[in-house]
Amino acid sequence: MRQILLDRHDGLEDFTMITQDAMLATFGGIIDALTVALAGIAAISLAVAGIGIMNVMLVSVSERTAEVGLVKALGAKRGQILSVFMVEAVLLSAFGAVVGCLIGIAVIALGAGIWQQFPIKPSVPWIVTVIALALVAGASFGLMPARRAARLQPTEALRGKR
Repeated sequence: MRQILLDRHDGLEDFTMITQDAMLATFGGIIDALTVALAGIAAISLAVAGIGIMNVMLVSVSERTAEVGLVKALGAKRGQILSVFMVEAVLLSAFGAVVGCLIGIAVIALGAGIWQQFPIKPSVPWIVTVIALALVAGASFGLMPARRAARLQPTEALRGKR
């Protein structure tokens, strides 16, 4: 192929030949870089969402201080109070993860409809991974507010001290 091109160009090598393997390697590198960049964006988004969950849970604890005090005065243990707030944090993050995945699936379906020549489809293992990460983040970021609620003294909580 190279010799034919040289003959047609009067011996001048004013062209570049690139093999399919070289093109695939280049595209593979680009895809890897994009994957790393998207993973970084996802990590930042997960941290921001975790902080949001923590703030919502802190507000929930402060608004329900009297309720926690009453329940503790009636005999609830620390672990029970902790469990209630942890379940709330995990449910909050699960809801956010499911809504985010549904939006992502809708965007993928839209992209598949627009670019029909590309095999675009959602990845079930990644969806499961994302939901699992969100649950872990919800539990991690909800732990501090839940522990704060579990440590409240019944008498102080009933007085409204936070």
